[in-house]
Amino acid sequence: MVMMTGSLAVRGTVVWLTPQQGGRVSGPPEPDYDYDYTATAYLPPRTPEDGQAGIAVSRFAPGAWRTPAEGILVPPKGHRAQQVIPGCIVIITEGVRPVGLFTVEEVHALAADGTQVPATTPAPASAPALDEVTGAPEIPPYRHSTAAARWASQHSSDSTPAEPLNV
Repeated sequence: MVMMTGSLAVRGTVVWLTPQQGGRVSGPPEPDYDYDYTATAYLPPRTPEDGQAGIAVSRFAPGAWRTPAEGILVPPKGHRAQQVIPGCIVIITEGVRPVGLFTVEEVHALAADGTQVPATTPAPASAPALDEVTGAPEIPPYRHSTAAARWASQHSSDSTPAEPLNV
């Protein structure tokens, strides 16, 4: 999991919405080799009004409705921090109109110079405690899904007023 407090490099799959679904009338974008497809995006539960970020999508099959892709998410000035984790969906928009869905499979923080910030390796897990009677590993008590806790939790940036996107 990475908090989007700066630019992020993401890799995953993009699905472009058809014109009947409200997507691009001209179909999937067809950038040339010199340019990436750039647009705006947001991560639910945010909306285009309170969580819009910039996105540049690259390394995708031009004209394909569904394709592997890479991208860079750039939060706007005065943004609210958002969690970006594998499995989350980034809604690609042109203005406020959704035109594509980017499912994130990998996410990496980027330094100010655009290089990837090395991931920190988690500390090794300690051996599970053993039950004194049976000698079997103790089973930890059931815990509610952390995903549900994430959606219900509050971040200090949630209490700041939304700023208009002076685009």
